[in-house]
Amino acid sequence: MSTAGRQFAFGFEQSFRLPARLFGVTPRTSGITVTDTELRARFGPWRISTPLTNIASITVTGPYRYLKVAGPARLGITDRGLTFATNARRGVQFDLRQPIRGIEPTGTLRHPNLTLTPADITGLVEAASAHF
Repeated sequence: MSTAGRQFAFGFEQSFRLPARLFGVTPRTSGITVTDTELRARFGPWRISTPLTNIASITVTGPYRYLKVAGPARLGITDRGLTFATNARRGVQFDLRQPIRGIEPTGTLRHPNLTLTPADITGLVEAASAHF
């Protein structure tokens, strides 16, 4: 498994910085990596990883409602999706073949999709699409 990869920063909107910082999410404690085999994301204390082969589809989404995405990692009530958001403009949703662990440490709750808000939307989509 490749450990190097393409790095993507989250696209922090100014109004998201303070709520995110309250939960340990800053530009220094967050990021996205796409290797030859894996998608990884760090969002303050939250971390996910999944093989690229687990990605069923990739969709650019947004805009989002500020109150639904600002601050910590977010759990979608209706679909159990996981969101790591740093802006309300646009993000990338990864629909997964097998749900992943993410928002709670025991892994009991699994997420069938993941939404990330990178600064480089196109780059992330291209990097992840190239390998699945």
